[in-house]
Amino acid sequence: MSKRTHLSLFLPDEEATDALGGLLADHLVPGDTVLLTGSIGAGKSHLSRSIIRSRLNRMEDVPSPTFTLVQTYEHPGGDIWHADLYRLSHPDEVLELGLEEAFSTAICLVEWPERLGRHLPRDAIQVALSPEAEGRRAEIAFVGRPELAEALDERP
Repeated sequence: MSKRTHLSLFLPDEEATDALGGLLADHLVPGDTVLLTGSIGAGKSHLSRSIIRSRLNRMEDVPSPTFTLVQTYEHPGGDIWHADLYRLSHPDEVLELGLEEAFSTAICLVEWPERLGRHLPRDAIQVALSPEAEGRRAEIAFVGRPELAEALDERP
């Protein structure tokens, strides 16, 4: 039996997006990178906030890292890096941010990952968000973590 590597979920409202963030947070481990794609307003930052708050188990102020490029959050089970690369002008700027090292030591949430160029992690979890009806669709690919697809598929 082959392991599942893709999931398509309809998220009808913000609560469903928060629930997905909580489920992801429960299963992410240091070394996991989540690449979030979608148009402006598709829900990348919303899902990132949900993952961070759930992982930290508290209502944390989670500003968009649009201008700072990276926000970090300390956690005993592994730090969380939230990056918004929209303003990067060249992929090598990732090295200056320290993201390459963080990909192996932290949980990384990366918005606008196409800006990573050749620094794109191979086994990253990919989440593509797009508007659908009154909510959004999440297309999730688990290249390096097929067991995560199974865990999310068994959600209540």
